[in-house]
Amino acid sequence: MQFFVDTAEIEDIKKLNDMGLLDGVTTNPSLIAKSGRQFKEVIKEICAIVPGPVSAEVASTEYDGMIAEGHVLAKLADNVVVKVPLTVDGLRATKTFSKEGIKTNVTLCFSPNQALLAAKVGATYISPFLGRLDDINLDGVELIEQIRQIYDNYNFTTQILSASIRSANHVTQVALAGSDVATIPPSVIYKLADHPLTKSGLEQFVKDWKGTGQSIL
Repeated sequence: MQFFVDTAEIEDIKKLNDMGLLDGVTTNPSLIAKSGRQFKEVIKEICAIVPGPVSAEVASTEYDGMIAEGHVLAKLADNVVVKVPLTVDGLRATKTFSKEGIKTNVTLCFSPNQALLAAKVGATYISPFLGRLDDINLDGVELIEQIRQIYDNYNFTTQILSASIRSANHVTQVALAGSDVATIPPSVIYKLADHPLTKSGLEQFVKDWKGTGQSIL
């Protein structure tokens, strides 16, 4: 499963990319707003750091506006993926971008039928939101499983990009469900390495090594 980081913070992106943990980046208007910087400037800087796909979202909710904005975003860098909402206008725009060879990430997916529509119009990625479904007592992981089955049934090439990841358990669950990608906040990526037995085992190793009085150097 590929790891994308869900942030617009440059230092977090640099650190994770240097560690070899990043396959791509997703951003959205809320994340850009938190950064306090100019949208296009941030996208270009991220694209220069990470060679993989970088999702940049349109602001318009109408078809013509999405097309105009998508063309601007696609020209910022070769690895930009134009992110559009899962609406009728968003699906129309996705079809147009697909014909033009522009990669797309269809976002705010909450049902298998929505994911089916996105695949039909040629979306590069579909972004089901796990955490937001969990917030209203629905099973976000089950949605990933359903989309995986539908896409496999018909050999759709659209990749499942699990989004709204809230915990390390979410990452495990979507990996088991067959998600192609998980886009994860930096804090959750670091938590994937945490385990109390690893910590306690390392502490014991360090203590025992000190007791030998030896040095490797």
